[in-house]
Parts: sequence; C-alpha cells; structure tokens
Amino acid sequence: MFLSNFNYSVLGANESQRVVFIHGLMAFSANWRKIASRLQNDFQCLIYDQRGHGRSFKPENGYSPEVFAEDLNKITDQLGWDSFHLVGHSMGGRNAMVFADMYPQKVRSLTIEDIGPDSDSRSVLYYEKMLNSVPTPFHSKEEMKQFFSTHFEKNFSSKEPISVLSSFLQANIEQVNDTNLYDWRFSKQAIFEIVKEGHTKDRWKEVSGFKMPVLLIRGENSHVLSHETYIKMLQANSNIQGMEIKQAGHWIHYEKYEEFTSILREFLGKN
Repeated sequence: MFLSNFNYSVLGANESQRVVFIHGLMAFSANWRKIASRLQNDFQCLIYDQRGHGRSFKPENGYSPEVFAEDLNKITDQLGWDSFHLVGHSMGGRNAMVFADMYPQKVRSLTIEDIGPDSDSRSVLYYEKMLNSVPTPFHSKEEMKQFFSTHFEKNFSSKEPISVLSSFLQANIEQVNDTNLYDWRFSKQAIFEIVKEGHTKDRWKEVSGFKMPVLLIRGENSHVLSHETYIKMLQANSNIQGMEIKQAGHWIHYEKYEEFTSILREFLGKN
C-alpha cells in the first residue's frame, strides 16, 4: 500500500470533523502534535511526515508541490478521508494551496500559516549555505549542542532569530539506528530539490481561485510572508480572511501555540 511509505498518526475519534496538518520544510509530523492534541477531543486529526522528511520514504526525486499534493490525495483515499479541513505551515502551506486547487472537493476549509504564493529562484542558496555549514554527522549529542551554541549561532547569518533556528535544526537531528552518530531526520538533497521546485513558479492563480473558506495567518515579525504580500492575498480572493499574530515570527504555531490553537478552533468551528 502507498500509505506504508509514510510515518503518520491519527488523533481523535470525531470522524465528522477531520483535520489534516502539513508540516513545513525540514520539519516532521510531531511539530503539529501540540496543536493536534489540543483539538483531538473535537476533531479527528492526521499528522504525517511528508516525503523526504522524518521517518517517511525519501526517494531521489519527486519533490514538486504537485507531487506532494498527489501524495496527500492517495494517503487520504487509503484512510477513507473524503472531506477534511486542511492546515499547512510554510512549505506545507504552499503544498496545501496546490492540493486545494487540485482536489477542491476534498477541502472543507484551508488554513495557510505564514507563506505566500510568490516564486524565488534564489531561495535555495540560503538553505544550501545553512545546511552545508552544519558538519553532520555528529558523534554525540554534546558535540552537536556545542557546535550550535558556539560556531553556528555566532557565525551563520540567519533571516530569523538565530536561537529559534538553532533549536529547530537541533530538533531535526537524531541518532542513526544503533550507531553513535547523529544526523538529519530529513534528506538534505530532498530539501534542496523541494526549495528549487517549490519556487519555480508563483501560485497566485491558485490563491485567486479558492472557493472554500480560507484562513491566512501571518506572524507580525515574519521574514517569509511580508505584510504587503499578506494584504495582496486578502485582496485577491474574498474567500480569504486574515489574522496577524503579534510578536510572532514564522513559526507561529510553535511560538504562540495557545493563540494559534484558539484562532484555528474558532475558524474550523465556523466551517
């Protein structure tokens, strides 16, 4: 079965109200567990590692937003989920936009967290510099922590708060099987392919075409979704409502998880 390629969890039992969460670049399903666990009494929630990430399969190719959307379509088909709310953060938000465009009959509502539809052919350079600066594999957790707290935090020029980025990257390094080595949970080459393929064209056509209710959430201090693009997205489609979270950056559901959960619960309840 295609589903066996993926690491996934289903939380909650309310089959009449289902929510699918899609994580962002270099993340994994557990990044959504804090939110899903707070919703599981009222909603049945699906969290999963996208291809190239976490404990899901990591093929050499197939990393366009369209392929990610096809993955989710097959996953939900095999689970018997034919109608659900869709929530995506960052790269997961871009993939969610494409899914909602390709399979609108499945999407009851769409929540986009801190990502816009613009293309950027140079964006991969930032991630190549970031990941190539980390000398994986490490030989111990202590060695990893020492590297990030000293060399990385002092020398890498980050677009986001360096302490947040450092914590995020460390959470994505795990012990390799029964060895004493610690390496990325994701495929580094897949990350580069995702960024390249995800930014080859803009997604304004998708944004303007949504017929379902859409919630666009932006962090006030986001380095990814500018305020100007946020406003432009709201103006592009009357089905999109917006919410800016004060004192939050790009990882809103991590930095302001209680506020994020409250806003999401209210939006899902209305739709």
